[in-house]
Amino acid sequence: MGLSDGASTGKRNTRLAGTAFRPRPPNPGTPLLHVALTGNIASGKSTVAALLARRGATVIDADALAREAVAPGTPGLAAVVARFGRAIVAQDGSLDRAALRRLVFEDSAARTALEAIIHPIVQRRRAELSAAAAAAGAQVVVSDIPLLFETGLQGEFDAVIVVDAPEAVRLGRLTADRLIPDAEARAMMAAQADASAKRAAADYVIANDGAIGALDGQVEALWRALVDRASNRSP
Repeated sequence: MGLSDGASTGKRNTRLAGTAFRPRPPNPGTPLLHVALTGNIASGKSTVAALLARRGATVIDADALAREAVAPGTPGLAAVVARFGRAIVAQDGSLDRAALRRLVFEDSAARTALEAIIHPIVQRRRAELSAAAAAAGAQVVVSDIPLLFETGLQGEFDAVIVVDAPEAVRLGRLTADRLIPDAEARAMMAAQADASAKRAAADYVIANDGAIGALDGQVEALWRALVDRASNRSP
């Protein structure tokens, strides 16, 4: 399987030719195309983000912004500690992510409370970085957001890219590559929204179920489509 487009408009998906593409330099004044990149755990979304960055995209990583939001000494960390207690603070003063994950993983109310603290901080920072990229003349900005659909943010972007892989492949990556116990890996996968619904709502779908060379070819085709789409936007 390969890159397809047209899913969100109800059109039959069509394959895009994977031709080589040279990144274009920034062009101040060019309309900015802001797209979202998402995918369920172990789908290979981060790899796709890195391949897009290599081609010239400005990538904004929501996970990195979330870590920044709760760094030691930040109001975000103070708010999380006030809600969940000192037990989620490590000896060095940083957030003990494993302890926090255990608290919120199976408690939807706790998870909602955590999201209410973190998400507004992340959204403000993402807006700042997007504005800075536009001012610098970036043509394509990619926001890497794992929980795009779960948080209802998909409508804020010009297009949505979904990276997907079969469940068996993703489970293998979690257990073999990340050394996560099988039961825990299955629970993490089950906690996320159905991948087929995400594919149906996407503008572009990348199937990451093969070798890195095949994935790179799909990303080349995707990048060409995104730059063409950005070039055709009105100022």
